Amino acid sequence: MFLDVSQLRVHYAGRSRPAVDGVSFSLQAGDIGVLIGPSGCGKTTLLRAVAGLERAQAGSISLAQQTVSSVQNHVPAEARRIGMVFQDYALFPHLDVGHNVAFGLTHLKPAARQQRVREVLDLVGLGKVQLRHPHELSGGQQQRVALARALAPEPRLLLLDEPFSNLDVDLRERLAHEVRGILKLAGATALFVTHDQLEAFAIGDRIGVMHEGRLHQWDDAYALYHRPATRFVADFIGHGVFARAHIEQHGNNVVVHTALGDLTDIEECPLPNAYPGGVCDVLLRADDIVHDDAAPVKAQILRKAFRGSEFLYTLKLKTGETVVAHVPSHHDHALGEWIGIRAEVDHVVTFARE
Repeated sequence: MFLDVSQLRVHYAGRSRPAVDGVSFSLQAGDIGVLIGPSGCGKTTLLRAVAGLERAQAGSISLAQQTVSSVQNHVPAEARRIGMVFQDYALFPHLDVGHNVAFGLTHLKPAARQQRVREVLDLVGLGKVQLRHPHELSGGQQQRVALARALAPEPRLLLLDEPFSNLDVDLRERLAHEVRGILKLAGATALFVTHDQLEAFAIGDRIGVMHEGRLHQWDDAYALYHRPATRFVADFIGHGVFARAHIEQHGNNVVVHTALGDLTDIEECPLPNAYPGGVCDVLLRADDIVHDDAAPVKAQILRKAFRGSEFLYTLKLKTGETVVAHVPSHHDHALGEWIGIRAEVDHVVTFARE
C-alpha cells in the first residue's frame, strides 16, 4: 500500500476525547480516497496528520513504506513531498496564473519551469489562461489552477480539503468528475475531505465514513450504500429508514417478518439468535420500496419532494412506521393519499434495535 494509516490517534490538549481515535486505512498508489462525515468528526484533523501538520499520540502513518508519523518519529510537513489544495484555493492575487503554478518550482531552471507550467495547465484544461490573474477566472477555473499548482512539483501524495465548498452546488459534482479525470490522467494518489456525499461518490475509489473521531467503514461507494458496516453509516449514507423486523428460523430457512411483508433475499442476514428474541431493525432504502397500486400493503403520503425525474415520498404505514420511496414523477399523488407499496430488497441489512 502507498499510504498506510495504522491505529492513529490525535488528541488536542483540553479536549475530552481524541479528534482522531484509532483510525486505520490504506490507499494504493494511483487511487483516490475520500473522508466524509459530519462537521467535527475528525476528517480534517486526519488529513492534517497525514500532511505532517499534526503529531500522532499513538499509531503511525507510512508513505511509500516509509514511516512519516509515529510517537517516536515525525517527518516535518515540508519533507513529505505532499501537495495540498485548500478550501479558499490560496492563489496569489498579484501573480498571473503561470506564476501561481510556478510558485513551487524554484528548484527547476527557467526553461524546465516554464515547460512544467505548460504541462500541468494543459492537464487541467487551462493552457490558454497562463497570463490571466485569479480575479479574471471563474470559481471552477480558480480551483483547477490551485490543482495545477499542487500537481506541478509532482508530489507523492495530494491532499484536498473540501476544495469545492466555495462553489455553487450545481458545479460541485461536475467539477468532482473533472478533477477525478485530471488526477487519474496525472497518475496521482490523493486523499480528499468533503461533507458532500455526491462529491465523494463522484471522485473516490475508496470512501471512509467518520464519526466522533472514529472511522466506521473504509470501502467503495456501492458497499457503503448497500452493505453498511454500522448503523451510523447506514443512517449517514443515502436515504433510508430503520423498520422493526423479526427474524425466525423455519427448518433450514430464515424468514424476516416486517410490516411490508416477509423479506426473502436473506443470504447475508444473521440468524435469529444474533438479536434478543430475533427482534431487530432492518434497513429499508428509498429504492427498496416500490410503488405498486396492486400491492396489499398501503401507506399514506406524509411528504413529497420533487426531484425532476422522481419524487421522494415519505410514507406512513398503518402500523405507524414510516418509510421513504423513490417514485417516478409521473406518479404525482396528493399529500394524505393512500398508495400501494411493496418491498424489493436485494439483500437484507439488519441492526440491533435502539
